[in-house]
Amino acid sequence: MQIDTPQTYRNAMESLVAEELDRQLKRVPPKLAQYIQGHNRSEIIAYALNRLPPMYATSEQGWQQQRIRAKNELEKEITGAVRQALAAVQQDPLRISTPLTIAENAEAVAALLELKELLQCEELCWKNLVDKVEQTLTQTTQGKITWRKRSKLSIRVDRFRRQS
Repeated sequence: MQIDTPQTYRNAMESLVAEELDRQLKRVPPKLAQYIQGHNRSEIIAYALNRLPPMYATSEQGWQQQRIRAKNELEKEITGAVRQALAAVQQDPLRISTPLTIAENAEAVAALLELKELLQCEELCWKNLVDKVEQTLTQTTQGKITWRKRSKLSIRVDRFRRQS
């Protein structure tokens, strides 16, 4: 049985292509730039990446080295690939496609929604997750929040039950 592990490798070209796309979008008409940002950004990046060599790394140091190497050795190729991708999307701007859904993202979103319900904290997001969980645990130890099982599969937080 294989256990899923978090991704431990990154392609340094992805961020370089995204940065180049941002630079080139500053030079196109505002309406086109807005359309691309909203609808075709991922397509453009994927199109350009498919025309460039991958530069994978497994550590922060390696990732930085790969970025530097790619900037030094492949700057013109990156610029050209992004320009080619922009042209391809402009030729067919109304093409309808269904974006990929990544299972990990769907699972992460589902987990966050469950935590929002469990903690009864609508403002919960990935950025404040640790702080909100810590707050809830602290309030629980102080008796300001009590936990009780509502069903076999579901546990809720009774946020407003306070002890006098």
